[in-house]
Amino acid sequence: MTVVSTVRTVKRTAVGAAFTLALAASRLLAQNSTQDHPEQYPAADVAVGSRVYNATCVSCHGSTGAGVGSIDLRRGPLPRAMTDAALRTVVTTGFPASGMPAVRLDPNELRGLVAFIRVGLEANATANAGIVPLPPGDGARGRILFEGQGKCQSCHRVNDQGQYSGPDLTDVGRTHTAVAIQRALLDPTGSMRPIDRPVRAVTRDGAVVTGHRLNEDTYTVQILSDQGRLVSLVKAELRTWSVSVTSPMPSYQDTLTPAELADVVTYLVSLKGSR
Repeated sequence: MTVVSTVRTVKRTAVGAAFTLALAASRLLAQNSTQDHPEQYPAADVAVGSRVYNATCVSCHGSTGAGVGSIDLRRGPLPRAMTDAALRTVVTTGFPASGMPAVRLDPNELRGLVAFIRVGLEANATANAGIVPLPPGDGARGRILFEGQGKCQSCHRVNDQGQYSGPDLTDVGRTHTAVAIQRALLDPTGSMRPIDRPVRAVTRDGAVVTGHRLNEDTYTVQILSDQGRLVSLVKAELRTWSVSVTSPMPSYQDTLTPAELADVVTYLVSLKGSR
């Protein structure tokens, strides 16, 4: 074997090993980011974090954690803060270019802030809405209710079945806790993320586009229309552009019994999508 071929073989081996390690690390990170682990956040830490959040974060992120664009701190995974360590780094270094300053906190305050963001925001929102968390139900019955009596697929999709006017729920159990899903079923408007608000655009030629946003910046917006089409629009070229703050989804407070609601929540929590 020549020296050149030996070097190439070594390089390929090194690249392959690095790829394998990176893949394993990404899988581990994904697993860690999807776990619900409230036992890791003592009540004392959450209380400290509440004070820190209200003093340093609430002016931008709001009391619900959804005050900045499409960012909703109550729901994961947060692309740049999928782990607690990454979230601590985000807090301490900030994003100056995006307008988020670095926040200097002592270790106890930083630990408390992370705890409050992970579990306290959702707990506050749930308590403020007067919602009592339900015990686990029967996921099989929940699926029947979801696809039948609840008529959920008239707006939502799961695994390529259903419609497009509401958010895709294929991996809702990976990105939302059971309490968050329960609250969305009982208080759709109060639970609606800014990025999921229904939009209506009228183009210069009079065409009407309705749907929900996938992405938006200062000049453009990308919409998944109610017909399932991806539409990219330039805001300056629109006649009108409006975003509704009221969810078109009905509340299931009086439609489902507590047992039926628990079944639907359990079914939705089981939807983890494909990684």
